[in-house]
Formats: sequence, structure tokens, C-alpha cells
Amino acid sequence: MTTPTQPQAHTSIEDYLEGEQGGDIKHEYLAGQVVAMGGASDKHGLIAGSLYAALLPAARRKHCQLFIADMKVRVDHDTGSYFYYPDLLLTCDPDDKESPYYRRHPCLLVEVLSPSTERIDRREKLFAYQTIPSLREYLLVDPDRRCVEVYRFGETVRHETFTEGGFWLDCLGAEITLDDVYVDAEAL
Repeated sequence: MTTPTQPQAHTSIEDYLEGEQGGDIKHEYLAGQVVAMGGASDKHGLIAGSLYAALLPAARRKHCQLFIADMKVRVDHDTGSYFYYPDLLLTCDPDDKESPYYRRHPCLLVEVLSPSTERIDRREKLFAYQTIPSLREYLLVDPDRRCVEVYRFGETVRHETFTEGGFWLDCLGAEITLDDVYVDAEAL
């Protein structure tokens, strides 16, 4: 969840990564600009946690690494380098361990939407994420109603919306039900 701040001088990647290790507030890095992130709602946290719990058994079977909230994804583009904190990041590349603070080769990224970040998740991050060659799926999860959008990347980009039942994740070879995603959030 990115919140714009005042314009600032260009920050190096090294200074950004060092600053993130000692700070209490998370920041995203956008080609030299550091942007503070806001907090998440209770539904946001419950949905991210439920998805993590639903994906973890399949991730372990495939010897993948599944991270929630605190692992950055690094995206290198012609315009610079970008570091985002997706709500969930899954990498199945055993060599994707260049840094203990970010990954470059995810096969799945998940963002739980919020009013302040939905536009960024749907535009900026969708554009940035689809430049990652290893990325197979990008999920956008609505915290207020049963709705999971899946962007599938390959030779073309496919967009699917699920409002009942479940959805298949090619990256893990697993089906996730909407009941699994929303079980805790709907109890609020």
C-alpha cells in the first residue's frame, strides 16, 4: 500500500535496502524515489493470512518459498529498478536467493486491494509485474466481497474473475477455493 510523499532526491538501491532493515515503516522503491506504505485493515490481514495458509502445503510440496507481506520483489525495467512489497510472493526458483531482503523471480504475486492502493495495484504494479519473465500469475483480491481476479502471463495476458467456487493456480498446480480465501474475513 503505497502513499505518495513529498518529492525527494534520488536514493540509491543500497541506501534504500539499508534503510529498510532498520526502520519501523516499510517503503517501496520506485526508480530512486522512496515511498512510505500505510497500514492494512483487519480484513486485509485476515485474507492475506488465509491465502498464505491455503497456499503453503502446495508450496512446500513443490519446494517453493512462500512469503507474506515482508519480502520485497525487485523489478528491473528500462526506467530503473523498483521494489514492491506484495501481500504474498511465491518463488519456485531454487536460485532466487540473491538477497535475504528481496526476490527477483516469483511465479506468483498477490495483492489484497484497498481503497488507497487499488489504482496502483491495477495499473502500476500490473504493468511492472508483467515484465518479470518468471511470473505466471498475479492475483488481486477484493477484501469486501468474494472476488479474486487472476492475471495469467505467458504468450498473452489472460484475465479471469472468480466470485464463487475456486480458481486454479498453474504456478503451484493447485486449486484454491474462495471459502479458503474468505473464511476468516467473513466472520468479522
